[in-house]
Formats: sequence, structure tokens, C-alpha cells
Amino acid sequence: MKAVRIHHYGGIDALKYEEAPKPEIGPDEILIKVVAAGINPIDWKMREGYMKETSKLHFPFILGWDVSGIVEDTGVLVSQFAKGDRVYSRSDTSRNGAYAEYIAVRASEVAFVPDSIPLNFAAAIPLAAQTAWAGLFEQGNLRKGQSILIHGASGGVGSFAVQFAKLVQAHIIATTSTKNVDFVKSLGANEVIDYTKEDFSNKVKNMDFVFDTIGKETQKKSWGALKKGGVLVSTVGADTKEAELHNVTAKSFMVNSNGARLQEISGLVDDNKIKVIIEKEFPLAEVKEAHKLSQEGHVRGKIILNM
Repeated sequence: MKAVRIHHYGGIDALKYEEAPKPEIGPDEILIKVVAAGINPIDWKMREGYMKETSKLHFPFILGWDVSGIVEDTGVLVSQFAKGDRVYSRSDTSRNGAYAEYIAVRASEVAFVPDSIPLNFAAAIPLAAQTAWAGLFEQGNLRKGQSILIHGASGGVGSFAVQFAKLVQAHIIATTSTKNVDFVKSLGANEVIDYTKEDFSNKVKNMDFVFDTIGKETQKKSWGALKKGGVLVSTVGADTKEAELHNVTAKSFMVNSNGARLQEISGLVDDNKIKVIIEKEFPLAEVKEAHKLSQEGHVRGKIILNM
């Protein structure tokens, strides 16, 4: 099959479009003929070796863990899915990914694609939407009437987070850049702060919840935005010692994919309660350009690779 693999850690030139062995499936797995793969920051971070101490890759390796496609084959223990089904998944990052014509995925990580959207759009959902869902509800226990500050609100995870928070009737303050202010308001934010023009820490106080997808200086300034007993949930690591000094709780996490959770998200998409936002699409052979765009850090929604 055609695939994009890396044979060592490195920059975008480490990405090689080449022939690779078609994966074999285990008894509890599904072989998916890939239609599209979503690009996420974890892709280029793993390519560059940022995570090699905790997630060591075995080369040659196929990146990309957001996938949508058609079931090609199923293992003997799989009964819920059949050849021809439209499915999607956020697959295991320790295994070969979706920058390829085929991928093997555990059935427990798979869900049916929402009927209302094209297959290529579906590849934008699994990692970003599940990260937002898990961060808000499983880590932070966000509830109706609470106030939440969402950083990076126009990005893949942030754009889903705003929409989920709106659904549960939280009061949402979001940060983004000038060009995305109206976009983030359209997703449901009650107030949007343009970080290029004003410092959120000067005006945002007594929040129940901060959802941090940025880290560094943004996180440092966020402690003062929380009320005592509040919670900061981060996708990029949280300073628990600093949280103790401010009498708040800090949590950091990486989402584990769950087919049942993903199926619930499918239902919300089909009910027009959640929008899927695509910044740009690339063919698989132009993966280097897709990574370059992702690393620039100003993507609205998601980047998609089409097979």
C-alpha cells in the first residue's frame, strides 16, 4: 500500500511517501480502507521526537491517528461492524497510524461515522472532539451554569470545547486571535477576548473552570482567573504545585479513545448540535505542507489528509 512513513525523528523532510506493507488484523480488530486522516499537533511532535521518552516509536513508522474510512475486513471476535461500514476512530498512538491506504484498529476504538457528513469531514472529529469532551466532562466535571475560560478556542480541540460547553449551558469566555473572534462567537462563546489586543488576566476573574490548550505563559496567567476551589484542565501539562498555591485543582491528561464516547459525539453531529470545522485539505502526497501548516499554530478547526 501507499503510506507516509518516518525512518527516524526529524523535520518535515523525515516524512517519506512510499510503499509499505498492508497491515494484518488481530481477532478483535478492524481493517479500515482509509478515506481521510486528520492532522493533529501530536503528529509533528512525535515526528520531531518531543515525546520519545514516553512514546518511543519503532521505525519505520506511520503517523496519524485520526481516521475515517470504510471497513475492509474484521477479526473473528468483531460482530458490531461489517465490510462496507462507514467508520472512524482515534487509534492507538503506539501503533502505525492513518497516513496510509489501510490501518488496523481495535474495534473498541471505532464508531460509525455521522450520517450527515462526508467521510473526509469525519476525520476531523475523533481526537479533537474526544479530547474536548474528556477534558470538560470526565476531567473537569463541567456543569450547567458554571463559568469556563477556554484558551485556543478556534483550534481543533478548542472549537469543539466551546460547542460542548454551550450545549450544557455553561457561561463561556474564550480567547483567540483577531481574525477568529467572530468565528468563536458563532460557536457559542458568550464573550471572546482577542489576545493580540488585550490581556485576559486583567479582566477575567472568579471562573469555575479554565480549559488550557496553550500552556506556558497563558497557563501562568490563568491561575488568577480562577476562584478558590476552581479547576484548570490542560492538554499540555499542568503545574500542580502552582495550583496548590492558588487553592485550585490542576489536571492534565491525554485522551484514550473510546468507541462509545465517539458514537455519542456522532449523534450530536447528526442532530446539528455540533459543527465540524475544516481549515484545509491536502492529498496524502502533500503531507509535508500539511505538517508545516499545523506547526504554524494558527489553524481554525482541523487539517485533513485525503487518500
